[in-house]
This record gives sequence, C-alpha cells and structure tokens, in this order.
Amino acid sequence: MGKTLHPGPINKTKRWDTSLWVSPVPFGITKVKPRHIIDSAKIAWKNKDNLNYAKNIILKGVCDGCALGVGGLQDQTLTGPHVCTTRFNVLRLNTAPPIEPKMLHQDINELRKLSSSELRELGRIPYPMIRRKGENRFTRISWDEAMDTVADKMKQLDPKQYAFYLTSRGITNESYYVAAKTARYLETNNIDNASRICHSPSKSALKRSVGVGASTCNYQDWLGTDVLVFWGSVASNASPVSTKYMMEAKKRGTKIIVINPYREPAMENYWVPSVVESALFGTQLADDFYEVNIGGDIALMHGIMKHWFEMEAEVEGSAINHEFVRDHVNNYEELKETVESQSWDEIIESSGITKERIVELGNLLAQSKNGVMVWALGLTMHKHATDNISQVANIGLLRGWLGRKYNGLMPLRGHSSVQGSGEMGADPFSLPGGDYDEINTERIEKLWNFELPKWPGDSVGVTIENAMLPEDSERKLKLYYMSGGNFLETMPDPDFVKDALENLDIRVHQDIILNTSTLLDAKEAVIVLPAKTRYEQDGGGLSTSTERMIYFSPEIEGNRNRIAEARSEWKIYIDLAKRVKPENAHLIDFKSGQEIRNEIAKANPQYDGVQYLKKAGDVYQYGGAWLCEGGVCPTPDGRANLISMDIPDNNAKAGEFKLLMRRGKQFNSMVYGETDAFNHMGRYGVLMSEADARRQGLEENEAVVLYNKNGVFQGFVQIADIKDGNVGVLFPEGNYLVEKGIYENFVEMPDYVTDVKVEKADHFNANKDRQYYEKSIPDLEDNPN
Repeated sequence: MGKTLHPGPINKTKRWDTSLWVSPVPFGITKVKPRHIIDSAKIAWKNKDNLNYAKNIILKGVCDGCALGVGGLQDQTLTGPHVCTTRFNVLRLNTAPPIEPKMLHQDINELRKLSSSELRELGRIPYPMIRRKGENRFTRISWDEAMDTVADKMKQLDPKQYAFYLTSRGITNESYYVAAKTARYLETNNIDNASRICHSPSKSALKRSVGVGASTCNYQDWLGTDVLVFWGSVASNASPVSTKYMMEAKKRGTKIIVINPYREPAMENYWVPSVVESALFGTQLADDFYEVNIGGDIALMHGIMKHWFEMEAEVEGSAINHEFVRDHVNNYEELKETVESQSWDEIIESSGITKERIVELGNLLAQSKNGVMVWALGLTMHKHATDNISQVANIGLLRGWLGRKYNGLMPLRGHSSVQGSGEMGADPFSLPGGDYDEINTERIEKLWNFELPKWPGDSVGVTIENAMLPEDSERKLKLYYMSGGNFLETMPDPDFVKDALENLDIRVHQDIILNTSTLLDAKEAVIVLPAKTRYEQDGGGLSTSTERMIYFSPEIEGNRNRIAEARSEWKIYIDLAKRVKPENAHLIDFKSGQEIRNEIAKANPQYDGVQYLKKAGDVYQYGGAWLCEGGVCPTPDGRANLISMDIPDNNAKAGEFKLLMRRGKQFNSMVYGETDAFNHMGRYGVLMSEADARRQGLEENEAVVLYNKNGVFQGFVQIADIKDGNVGVLFPEGNYLVEKGIYENFVEMPDYVTDVKVEKADHFNANKDRQYYEKSIPDLEDNPN
C-alpha cells in the first residue's frame, strides 16, 4: 500500500503555552472537571489486593481499553508516559478475585436485583456453570460437561440455527481468528462482533471511496496538520490519551474543529494528567464548534462543497485541489452537478447551520493545505451511516487530503480490539484478508483445507430477531454462543432483546464477569464459561489499533487472584470445534498462540510480519505510514471515487425532538460512575437547549418524560449547549426509545437515531391513559368495534 514507514514516537513540544490554558488557577479548582488524581487513588485502592499485578499490566501490557494502542506506558505517537483513568477503570476486570460461592449460587432473583456495575464488582466467574430450565440458581459443572452440552446441541441443529458473537473487551486477534475459523468449520456464517454496531459503516464507506477499510493515516498526522476536524466524535471521552495528541497539535499550530449536536465540554477544555502543564492549568482543545442537527451532517458537508463550487466559479483552484482530482479521483462532474442542484434552504434546514457559518467553515477548509478528518459513532449510528462517511471522504478527496503526511481519513475506534475483528474474518461479510467473495473464499478454503458455507450469514441484530421466528423456520436461532457482550445494554429495544434471548434453547456466555444478560432464562439451559483475560492468554496476544498498528501484549505472570479454571478464549473455541466435528479435528487444531499468528500471516497478507512479534513492545504497522500513498488507491483503476447522493430527510416532525445518545462516565456500556465529570449529567439527565426548555415550559432539574411508539424514558431536564430541536440522554439508558429492526443501508448496523416527544412528567402521567404512545395492537386495530 505505502512505502513510507512510520518513524516511531517523536518528542513533544517542551515549551509551555499560556494561551492554551483553561485557567491560571492550578488543578482546575472551581471548574467542573475530572479529578484524575483522586480517581486514580480510588482505583489503586480497589486493586490493593492485587496491586503488583495491576502495576505489571500497566507497565507491560497493551491497553485493553481504547484503540490508541498504548503498550506499557508508551505508544508510537509521542515519547513520554501515557496514562488515563479509562484504562485504570478496566483494570479490575483483570485483577479481581473469583466471585464468592455464596453470592454466585444464591437465588437468581436476588442476583437480578443488581445492575451490571454491581455484578462486575462481585468479581470474576470462577468455573463453568449451568442453569437449566426451571432452576433458580447456577450449578457448578465440569468443563467436559459444559462443552459436551453445547456440542451435543449443535450436532442436533442446522448450522443456520446457531450463531457466534464476540464483544471487543480485551479480545485478541488470535481469538477473533480462531472464532472465525471455528464458525466456518462448524458450517455457519452467523458470526459477528462489536465493531458491527460501531464502525462497520466506516469500513464499507472507505472501501467504496478509497479502496481500504481502515484509517489512511496516523495520530502523528494530527501534529502539524492545518486543520483537524472531529465529526460526531468525543475523542477525549472514548480515548482520553488522544487529548495529549490534541494538545501537541495545538502547540504546533493545528486548528481543531468539532462538529456535534452538543458542545461537548470534554472537547473544549481538558486536563491531560500525563502532561504537567495541562494537569495544572488545563488545555483549551477545540477552536470552534458547529452544532449540527442529528442526521444533518450530510447537508452540512454538501453546504461546504456547494460553497466550494461557488468559489471555483469565481476563481479556479480557490477551493478544489484540481491536480489531485484530475490524477486520482473519479466522478467529479457528477458530484458537482448533484451538489449544485441542492438549494441553500434545504441545506440550512437539514443541517441546522446558517449559511454564514457554513461558508466560514468552508473557507477555513479551503485555505488548509493539509487536513485530517476524524469521526466516530456520531456518524456511524445512523441508517445512512455509510453515506455520512462517504461525504467526509468527498471533502477530503476534493482537497487532496490523502496518502501523505499531515493528511488522512480516520475512523476513531473506541475499543482496543475492534479493528482486527473484521480483518480476522469474525463477521458474516468478511474472511481473513478480504470480503466474503468468490476469490477470497477459494483462497481461504485452500489454506484451511475445508469447504466454507456458501449461504449468507446474518448480522448481530438480525440473529437476535431470528430467535423469535417460528420453530420450524430454517433460520430460527436456537443457540447463541457469546464471547462477552451484553445485548440488553447495547441493542435497541431491550424489552424485545430480553424476550429473544430467553426464547433461545441454549445460551452460552463465555466471559470473565457476570452481567444482566447472563441472568436471563433460556428454554433449555444457560451455560457460563470462565475466560482468561488478554494478559493471561496462553502465549500472549495481538491487538490492532486505529492507525493499523498491531501490538503484541505478552502473557503477564503474578496474578494473585488467578482463576484456576479459566481458559484462553481461542482454546475454548478449538475444544468446541473438536467435540462437534471430531472426525476432522486436525484441521482446526492450534497448539500455541505462535501457531495462530503464523497462520494469520498467511490468511491475511497485510498481517505478514505479525509472526515475528513475540515480546513486550513488539509492534508492526500494515500498509505503511499512509494508505493510498501518493494518491494511488487499491481500487480496480487505482483511483478514489467521489460518491454522489441526495440529502436524506432527517427533519423531526412538528412537536418532536431528535434524540442524541452519548456516553457519560463509562466505557461503552460499562458504567463507572453515576455522574459525568465534565457536565455533572446524571444517568437520567436530559440535555435540552435553553430555548427549547423555555418553549416547553420546563426548568432545570424538572422531571420530564421522553416517549415515542417504542418506549418511555423518565428523566430530569439539564439545560445545556445543545442544538435546538435535539435532546440528549445517556447510552444505554436511552435504548428503550430506539426501534428494533431498522438497519443501516449497506452493512445492517442498527440505527440508533429516533424522534421523541417531551412532556412534563406530571402532565404525561396524568394523561397517559388518553395518549397514544404505545406500540400498535393489531387485534384492536382490526376490530371495527
């Protein structure tokens, strides 16, 4: 892909810059901000029974939090130590002792009174367990009994009737790869992973625009680019170490622009704990915010491009990099015609941004020789997410921001493991090293020496729905094998998800901790299997960062709270495969992590080199420093593609609001605090603009109800700097308002955007018997009386 290699970490700027300080008062006293020192002390106290092991994880392991790729205290971007409380918060998953038997084997209804956060605090799963139909508590069983129960059931089922799912918490590339191979060995394509409900549209959009499914650049390209644009990304929350990069970028002259419906405080001011200057006085990050309507990003991008084409009509070359477009880009005239046909009124209404502000942003981008576009879930959790990102790519391509230093397109991954999931083939549309197409299928069949299933597998949302199909349906899902994850707290319509999970014959939870979904019933049995963590995995393991860096994390000894019966996840998959199809067990057998890495290097040619990663600190970046280096893309004609489209209709109906879901003090759905450190938002806060609150007759902290045909959310008003017509709640609490069965147009990712009505709680409750907000009841609607 590219010849230039990543140079390794560079030195950060030593000079202090008082112009970036948030306040001259040290440690942000009087400011609403995280208390990193206090929080770190609390985390150390929580790990006091296993503190030396926790220290070794921090010093030797690759972070199992976000996807920045910090190994030990170092990374490949900047020299110096990198620490964050998000990484510290997930430490306890690796250091905790086993759950005490009296807690583990109590009545299931008592366990159900606990939240996932409280269940996590109980400790780790100590041994295999089962809870059969009608039983009210878990029973300890042997590994043989557990695995035979699962294998015997699979032997009875059509492969279309079982599915695999892998979450992203700490899972290594070795586990993804073996799970993907196991699923196909067991003749099913029903395998999916957590990235499918996060960044699958990023992959599909980038592949059709520039021919690659990953970030084209590095974090170092932030440091010195002219403009760094964050679309729907709160990087400071999901990936706190990124604030260190932003601070360095600001010192080197980079302008940071944030486009989001809510003016996220964490993207405005941050106290970077590993930089003395910032830890003391804070750092102003964003230079400007553009508060776009939820779903209005495409309109904003088309407004930028429309302004550029108007500039070009006056002075050629004033906005478009014509040399780059001529040499490396297709479909310019088609895009120009589409955008010019759209009216400014349509653009302004959909985006919620005035023409003056769009022109202002357009001018800034047109004057920037270099630029990096970064995005996250704010663009991907839409039914038109692939189109969202293709338009980001359009802007970058028109400016020539591809394939060179200080330029690029970057989907900012939130978890340390999700980039490698599809690259290992752990989803229904992928195989190691490519798509699930005829050419790649033939290549993998030769390597694996068995035939792959030719029927299309279902994505995670569809498999959950398939659990509710009639018993005689060919795709009626009867067994779900889950490595981590909690669909109750990640998927739309949790009530439906609960019904679907309980309608399975057998549900397998391969995990390190309990969560609320583990405690649901099943028609035959719920089986729980104790997994090892990343740092206990036999032979160590690999993870792939946002910037395509593949890090080796070694097996770390010295765990005082070692779970004696826990097993490496890849070993569990192999055991299962051998029990279901023992006649060809040699085809699925791996004796060590090294054997897996050796095969990964063959299965995915981009990963050829990972077989040599064997100790802490070893890292390999595939594709070179920049994908599409020199503007040459791995597309059939070597050129990038501009994608034309109409502006989608995202306008809320009269009297309704667009719903924004954000993360508070949490890591994905794992909540670590009831109050957000940056805005004091509680778990049931409802962010609303002052103008909207006034129109609704609402005051700060007043009880309100958000509702639609899908569900009801009761919370409290919090006046905030959020775009009028949009309200914000926390994920996953707001999932009850999201409709199931609505998927992204290209990759079947669930759509998390919805419209809601807002009323005072007392008014709503007084009138709810007369208001129609529940889901329709066909039997009543069909009755003429």
